[in-house]
Amino acid sequence: MNMNVKYFDHAATTSVDERVLKEMLPYFSENYGNPSSVYSIGKENKEIINIYRMKIANILGARVNEIYFTSCGSESDNLILKGIAFANKNIGNHIITTQIEHPAILDTCKFLEKFGFKITYLKPKENGIIDINDLEKSITRSTILISVMFANNEIGTIQPIKEIGEIAKKNKIFFHTDAVQAIGNVDINVKEYNIDALSMSAHKFYGPKGMGVAYINENVPFMRMQDGGHQERNKRAGTENVAGIVGTGKALEIATMELSKYNTHIKKLRDFYISEIMKRIKYVKLNGDLEKRLSGNANISFSGVDGSLLLEELDKKNICASSGSACSAGLLNPSHVLLAIGVPKNLARSSLRITFGKENTLEDTKYLVDNIEEIVNRLRH
Repeated sequence: MNMNVKYFDHAATTSVDERVLKEMLPYFSENYGNPSSVYSIGKENKEIINIYRMKIANILGARVNEIYFTSCGSESDNLILKGIAFANKNIGNHIITTQIEHPAILDTCKFLEKFGFKITYLKPKENGIIDINDLEKSITRSTILISVMFANNEIGTIQPIKEIGEIAKKNKIFFHTDAVQAIGNVDINVKEYNIDALSMSAHKFYGPKGMGVAYINENVPFMRMQDGGHQERNKRAGTENVAGIVGTGKALEIATMELSKYNTHIKKLRDFYISEIMKRIKYVKLNGDLEKRLSGNANISFSGVDGSLLLEELDKKNICASSGSACSAGLLNPSHVLLAIGVPKNLARSSLRITFGKENTLEDTKYLVDNIEEIVNRLRH
């Protein structure tokens, strides 16, 4: 990677922390045994998996038998939504979610609709947060699951998870939260929040790509979605990624220990960035709630600017950022998240998502602001 690159897309992925990599390395070559084997080098890796499963369970406030290892956050979402839905279809067929979920949730819900499930997609308020009253009104006798993301991947807004958990518990409905963006940024105890199922992905908190975790309460019936071997207590087939599991546990351990320091650092950079952009550039709009959002997220629309061109020009300056939109065949489609909170299409197409990380500095941020100001003024004229 070019050492001059200024990386501001930590919601997309993060680098692997050196301490995490060091812990993982022996499991690529020296400790290579298959955990399902009966001989010692396999059994040793089975024990290592159990150790890191316990670490993750303790951090989340869960039981060790409630932690399942997957390949990513999307697989965890699929396993949880489909697994719970099909296992409980005899009880009810109604699921409540929101319009601003990650495609891993929205596309899974569309899949479930083909099998007779009824889905309610709650529309958030202008600040990106759902109305609790809308949630309560949507509950029916056939509601079996509520799935609301902890923090949004585009605008960073944090939902009232504790209140949602209490409502779900009161109505005896299972509650799942996609916490892919929240883990590593927010301290989460699943019992305290009344969370029955949770998804996360290691590469969002300086762990390895290709590793996810699904927490599923032991009292929640769910079907396996992946057939083959009997790994993960016969709920998720496939030879365990020992190095990935070690890296996930270590990364979560570090993120938890350094959470306060990390949030203080990235919030300082984010607040400086927003303040400077608002002060120096006209006709801009901050998307999402300023207070109830992740510390490192800033999603801003620049009126009169094509978001894809802005990204291209930033890339020429060795700046990595993203739009709150999906790029397809060179066309910038308006973000479903921004449209759901009432942002006009033209503004949605001009959005820029900046997400800060621990390696960013104030100097990096000043360089970012200077270049955005110059590029936006040039593109507008």
